[in-house]
Amino acid sequence: MDWRHQAACRDEDPELFFPIGNTGPALIQIERAKAVCRRCEVSVECLEWSIETGQESGVWGGLSEDERAALRRRRGIRYRPPVDQLA
Repeated sequence: MDWRHQAACRDEDPELFFPIGNTGPALIQIERAKAVCRRCEVSVECLEWSIETGQESGVWGGLSEDERAALRRRRGIRYRPPVDQLA
């Protein structure tokens, strides 16, 4: 079964996970999204998928955009889109 079918966020408004910016009201929205992730049994799978597929926007696997960027740097990962996406 696809891990997304077990995700705690599947019944949430997707907008919650894609705040505009990372200051002021967006910080509250990010924390609300992370609260959903904390109760999710597939948050690790979600986080790894977001890293593997280069998701740069939104909250994935309980981490914000900035937190995932820092994780990618620590892991030495630079996302490169598949060749068919470069055209």
